[in-house]
Amino acid sequence: MRGASTGIVYGGLKYQARCIADVKADTDHTSFLAGTLSLKEENEVHLIRLSPPGSELVCEGLFYHPNEIWDLKSCPFNPRIFSTVYTSGETYGASVWQIPELNSQSNAPQLEHLISLNEHSFKIKCVLWWPSGKHDKLISIDEGNLFLWSIDTSNKMAKVISQESVGMLHNLSSGAWDPHDRNAVAGICDSSLEFWDLRTMKKTSSIEQAHARDVDYNPKKQHLLVTAEDVSGIRLWDLRRPKCPVKELPGHAHWTWAVRHNPEYDELILSAGTDSTVNLWLAHPPGANDSMSESPVDSPKRPKDSLLNSYTDYEDSVYGLAWSTREPSVFASLSYDGRVVVESVKSYIRRK
Repeated sequence: MRGASTGIVYGGLKYQARCIADVKADTDHTSFLAGTLSLKEENEVHLIRLSPPGSELVCEGLFYHPNEIWDLKSCPFNPRIFSTVYTSGETYGASVWQIPELNSQSNAPQLEHLISLNEHSFKIKCVLWWPSGKHDKLISIDEGNLFLWSIDTSNKMAKVISQESVGMLHNLSSGAWDPHDRNAVAGICDSSLEFWDLRTMKKTSSIEQAHARDVDYNPKKQHLLVTAEDVSGIRLWDLRRPKCPVKELPGHAHWTWAVRHNPEYDELILSAGTDSTVNLWLAHPPGANDSMSESPVDSPKRPKDSLLNSYTDYEDSVYGLAWSTREPSVFASLSYDGRVVVESVKSYIRRK
C-alpha cells in the first residue's frame, strides 16, 4: 500500500547524511538528532524538535562536528549526551559529546568533547548504549573486535573493561544491546548473527546464514529480534529456537538497510531501504497476546502480517530510522540527500 505524502519535512541539513536518533531521555519534547556526512565541508549535528502542535520541525540547535558521521546514538538517560563514530580520510574514531546549554540561542556551535574511545585498531562501526536505563557501560564495535567500556561522563573518563576478537578471517559490521538483559549483545559478523555474554565476553550462540545489515531487539518481549537482510528482506527470530526465523516479510525492492521495532506497539515494525522507501509492517510476535489498552489495527479480521503503508517521499536511499520514545506513534526517517521526514502512524493504532 502506497500512501499519500503526509510527512513533515525538515530542510535544515545542507549535506548528505545517514544517521538519525531519537533523543529518548528528552521527556518534554519529541526530539531527534541528525548528523551529516560531507567529505569537504565541516559536518553538523542538528537537534530537531517537533513543535507542540505537531505541525512543524524546528532546529533547536546546530553544532559543528569535525568529521563525517557514520554512526550517531543518543544517550538514553541524559538528553544532552550522544556518541558518534566518524572518519576523515583513512582515520577513524568514536567519541561521546555533550550539547551545551541552549538558553535562547538557536545555534550553539561548540559541542563539549567528553570521551574518546581510543583503543580501536580497526575501523569502528558503531557504539551501543544499553537502551533500558542508566548504565555506566558502553559498547563499541569495530571490524574485528567488541569492546566493553566503563564510562564516567562527569569526569570525562573511559576505560576498557574487556575485549573480544572475532579473528582476522571475520568481519563485524553492526550490533544491538539486549534491552531485557544488560549482559547480552548481538553482533552482525559476516553472514551470521553472533551473541555474546558480556560477563565473560564469550559467544553464547549464533544464527547462521542471516546475511543481516541491521538488527533490533523487540523492546517488549524477551528473546525476540528482527533483522534486515540482503536477500530475504525482513526476518523475525525467537532466540530460543534460532535455527529458522519465526516470520519473514518481503522487505524492499532493493537492499533492506534498516529495521526498527516500535518502542510501545512492538507489532509495528519500520524498515528502510535503498529503494527510497520506508515501509510500515504489522507483524505479530509469536505468542503475542493483546493485553494492551491499545493495539495496532485492532480488527477481528485483520491479516496476521501485512504491509500497512509505504512512505515514498524520498529521492534517495533511506539509511536512518528512529521511532520517538516519547510519542510512539511518530517516527523520523533520513535519506542520503539529507532529507528528514517525520510521519505519524496514529491512524494504524486504534483503541479497543
